[in-house]
Parts: sequence; structure tokens; C-alpha cells
Amino acid sequence: MKPIHAYGAESETSGVHPMTVERRDPRPDDVLIEIDYCGVCHSDLHFVNNDWGMTDYPVVPGHEIVGTVTAVGDDVTRFEVGQRVGVGCLVDSCRDCPSCDEGLEQYCLKGFVGTYNGEDLHDGRKTYGGYSERIVVSERFVLDIPDSLDPAAAAPLLCAGITTYSPLRHFGVKAGDRVAIVGMGGLGHMGIKFARAMGAEVTVFSRSEGKRSEIERLGAHHMVISTDEEQMEAVAGRFDYILNTVPVQHDLNPYVAALKPDGTMILVGLLEPIEPALEAGPIVFARRRLAGSLIGGLPETQEMLDFCAEHDIVSDIEMLDIKNINEAYKRMQDSDVRYRFVIDMNSLKGD
Repeated sequence: MKPIHAYGAESETSGVHPMTVERRDPRPDDVLIEIDYCGVCHSDLHFVNNDWGMTDYPVVPGHEIVGTVTAVGDDVTRFEVGQRVGVGCLVDSCRDCPSCDEGLEQYCLKGFVGTYNGEDLHDGRKTYGGYSERIVVSERFVLDIPDSLDPAAAAPLLCAGITTYSPLRHFGVKAGDRVAIVGMGGLGHMGIKFARAMGAEVTVFSRSEGKRSEIERLGAHHMVISTDEEQMEAVAGRFDYILNTVPVQHDLNPYVAALKPDGTMILVGLLEPIEPALEAGPIVFARRRLAGSLIGGLPETQEMLDFCAEHDIVSDIEMLDIKNINEAYKRMQDSDVRYRFVIDMNSLKGD
């Protein structure tokens, strides 16, 4: 294929700027997608800055992709030209380990292939993400975007959405359960919407009283100021589930104490060592659980998109011209976005 226009980074200090990359020639099972919208995830920022020490430059971020099918391989049966589709965090996996057989490609025992900063299993080419004109993806890793969903606001569902839907669904949240959300960013606001749609009584832990009206607008029933000892004591032993979306080190112990016996706290944001140390006693003496969850497999992601269509759920977004991506990264670092940036890829095509 010919080189295509993209935005990416060439070093830890380069910022994101225009570049060209090459996509592979389509294989029989491939879908060629013209990218219309791409969400901006905190992971994009981390990879651009090499915060996790694993970036292979040059890197083209973007794994919340919504676009239009422009061509399909001869073996493709599920998609056709003109169809609106999505691509999330995965573009391949080994496809034959027990996890892949169960549709849990994110837990592939040989390691999944990320939409960007990954390595193609067939030819060793580097994968480049959605800050680009188009992408070529195997049919298995392409998702149908229901027509009723706004395509721009649906883009963040492919990471922020599935990251919060999957644990709530897997651990069995049901009507009447008490669910608390920790963190009110791109993940947290989706957690509120999903838990509410599942029939749960939803509480948000926040450090700021000023967020109360926004929390209520999103559908939560209650708010607890996490820095107020009296309020935290008042909810001790209250929750069936706590979905913790905070991506940096913080004290988990007060939230453990807020779980019922047999309650579960699920980490979806924290990848660093737990500090301060987690106290084992409150877990052991009340049979509480601490769990983790990573995005979702392809079948569950499609289930999530269909659930969103049924319940009229999308992400709260701010549209972005790709030329302003570095400014958007700065605003993300300052928590100055409600709640996800989405790039209108027409702004790239007009470059």
C-alpha cells in the first residue's frame, strides 16, 4: 500500500506531529477502514512520553477507532463496504490458546497484538494506531457500531467503555446491588452510566464537593467525600462492588473497608505497585476480594456496544482538531476534559 498520513511521535520529547506510515497490503480476512473518528486515551499520552518504558518509536497512537469500511478481503463474511465499524485496543492474538478460544483475546497466553506499538504476528511489521487516515485489520478484530450510536461519541466506548463494562458484567453486577465508583475521569463517568443501566444503586467517591451536580447529572445516586472521615465511616461495609478507576498510587485501604463481606473491589486503572501497603486483615476477616480487569475480548466488546445501543449510552466528549493534539495532552494531564477527547479525522485529511 502507499504511505498514509498520520500523526505520531518519534521520541520522548518530540511531541505528536505529522508523519507518514505504511499499512500492510490487505489479506483475505482483512477489512480496510477509512478512519472517521479516534478517541484520545491516557494510554496514548503514556506511550508518546514513554512513561511505561516500552515505547518503540516511531509510535502512532489511537485505539478508539470508528470508521467506514472501504474494502474487504475475499474471506470476509461479516462486513461490507460502507458499513460503520470500530477497532479497539487489539488487532490480533495467537487465536488458538484457551483464552482466545473463549473470546478473551485480551488475556491471550502468548500476548495480544496492540492496535499500536505492537508487532504483526504474520510479517513482524509494527502496528500503527488510529491517528491516521486508514487502518487494515483482520475481520475477527473488527466491531459493528450500531447505527443508533453517535459515531464520534461511540469511539471512546472501544477502550473506556469496555474497560468499565467488562468487570461490572463479569463480576455479576445486577439490579439492587450497591456499586461505588472511584475516580471521575474518562473511565469513571462510563462506570456510572453502566452501573446505573444495570440497575445498581450507584455512589461516587470524590474529593471535591463541587463535583456533586456533575455526578448527579451522569446518573449517580450518591456521592461520598473520600477525604471526610465521618462520611467514609458512614459507608463502612456498604458496597457489593467498588470499581476503582484511579490510575496512580493511592491508599486502597479506606475503600476496602467500604466493602460488604464478600464484596469486591476491581482495579482497572492502577498498574503501579500498591502504596501505601494494603492491609490484609480487613480482607481476610470479611472475605473481601481485590481483583483486576483489562479491557475485554471481542465478543464482550460487541455485547457492550449492543448494550449501549439498547440503553442509549455513549461517552461525554469534546471534539478535537488533530493539529491541537499536543494541547489536548496538556489538558488531559491537568484533568481539563469532560470526559474524553475525540479527534475528527477530517482534520487530518485536510492537512
